[in-house]
Amino acid sequence: MVDDQVIRRGAARRLGWRMALVLCALGIAGKAPADALPDTVARLKASVVGVGTLEHTRRPPAQLLGTGFVIGDGRHVLSNAHVVSVKLDKDKRESLAVFVGSGPKPALRLATKVAEDLEHDLVLLKISEEPLTALPLGDSAAVREGETYAFTGFPIGAVLGLYPVTHRGMIAAITPIAVPLNTASQLTPDLLRRLQANYSVFQLDATAYPGNSGSPLYDMATGTVVGIMNKVFVQETKENVLKTPSGISYAIPINYAKELLNKAGL
Repeated sequence: MVDDQVIRRGAARRLGWRMALVLCALGIAGKAPADALPDTVARLKASVVGVGTLEHTRRPPAQLLGTGFVIGDGRHVLSNAHVVSVKLDKDKRESLAVFVGSGPKPALRLATKVAEDLEHDLVLLKISEEPLTALPLGDSAAVREGETYAFTGFPIGAVLGLYPVTHRGMIAAITPIAVPLNTASQLTPDLLRRLQANYSVFQLDATAYPGNSGSPLYDMATGTVVGIMNKVFVQETKENVLKTPSGISYAIPINYAKELLNKAGL
């Protein structure tokens, strides 16, 4: 005779499988990355900041140049080096600044440049006042072609206020930042330098704009950052032979930024 406990355990297992199938059918057993994106965006928007300059005698005094995101101890921001490559007017006490929050009147934090990696177009800024919520950094070596990620930033500036914009894009290719040209006459100093220190970047089938430079490229379910959007620095090397620039967008793998953070002691 079969033991009653064995029968009950078997029935429980069958019921468990049926419940799991029902939950999956209803979408309760776990969200797909695309379904999780609204929650992820709502959670990480506070960590995505505007990067620019402040000069009190200018009208308007604040100028947005690109995007950045909070990392580490909450007092540091990662962005693209070209975003803050402007020459500051020291006579008018112009300074780097980070714009926090969203809406017509974002908060403003003064910022200083802590470290820079010009080869990978990365910059690390330190901001004043209390820490903000930092984003987790992932392993860009694990990113695969065909995967889809999101990026959030400020593609059209802050004419009407600071309103972050989110896009999705598939990793269309993992490709060298520079490609050899047909003739030596096409070489520029920047292109030659990047050919000598070639490395791979993420190419996405999404449209980014100059204001997106410095935006985090992140996992849609977790918000873990795997790259930093870069419209200008990469495109001028990859597509310098094109008469009409394409809508292709690129991102610098986050592992290069992690190397910069290590050198900065973070």
